[in-house]
Amino acid sequence: MEETQSFDTPELPSEIEESHKETTWLGKIGLFFLELVKIVVLAAITIVAVRYFLFKPFYVKGESMSPTFYENEYLIVDELSYRFRNPKRGEVIVFRSPTSPEDFYLKRVIGLPGERIRVENGKVTICQVECTVLSEQYLNGISTDGDVAFTLGDDQYAVFGDNRGASYDSRRFGPITKESIQGRTLLRGWPLTRVSYFGDSHLPQYNL
Repeated sequence: MEETQSFDTPELPSEIEESHKETTWLGKIGLFFLELVKIVVLAAITIVAVRYFLFKPFYVKGESMSPTFYENEYLIVDELSYRFRNPKRGEVIVFRSPTSPEDFYLKRVIGLPGERIRVENGKVTICQVECTVLSEQYLNGISTDGDVAFTLGDDQYAVFGDNRGASYDSRRFGPITKESIQGRTLLRGWPLTRVSYFGDSHLPQYNL
């Protein structure tokens, strides 16, 4: 008959135990408030991290980007993406005013570093290797007034408002730098009837 081997298995302490199995009702209230404080602190840390390092809310002022964005609409701006990549043509961005850094502007990226931008006869021309009159379907036939031309440096962008007749933009103050850009518009959260997401798949298609 085969002998059954036995093992000496000493009782080990539990690796985890229920916290405060027996406490008074006063102690339970104290523990409840302690846990509540922990939750509030963690939530505050998370909100601060999101608010100041990832996303930032803005309200639209003025009509320079209508009909894409109207006054008092609530936007969420992605401040993270441009730490890893450069802005793309067609993205709507928030940046500090070149003339008043305490102010923020909302415009669309039209020209990229190294390009030459020319505005004449109501149209925008982009010169890379060759020059192309830019097709901008979102303007709904609105012409781009002005008579300007400039070449963008290695870290410069041309930005225009969609409401070309009521926008103070690169046609007036020239190019902006990447350093001045706060982020790209990611979400319109208000009004509820116009809630929209603005991801890469929603970028305008250009003839370049």
